Amino acid sequence: MKSYALSDEKNLDRFYEIIAAKTRNGFVITEHNEKLPYVVLSKEKKIINHNLHLFLSIITFGFWLMVWIYMILKFSRKKDILVAVDEDGNLFEDKCLSA
Repeated sequence: MKSYALSDEKNLDRFYEIIAAKTRNGFVITEHNEKLPYVVLSKEKKIINHNLHLFLSIITFGFWLMVWIYMILKFSRKKDILVAVDEDGNLFEDKCLSA
């Protein structure tokens, strides 16, 4: 099996910078491979206090509903992402399908 060597140290440094930024943002490394440089990161879903948001929506006459809906759509799912370097040395980030 062929091992893909990075032709540019700059791409490798950028790869580790992206991983460090994601881990500071709350992601956890679930899978890592040095031979084919890729990392799978995941972030658990956040618990939303629906009682608080209902109360705020009533007080603000429904204006808080936009914030509440945004939070439900944004934070109510587990997120898995893949950060990798392809054969040409290009960095990419992609969403992973989770079961």
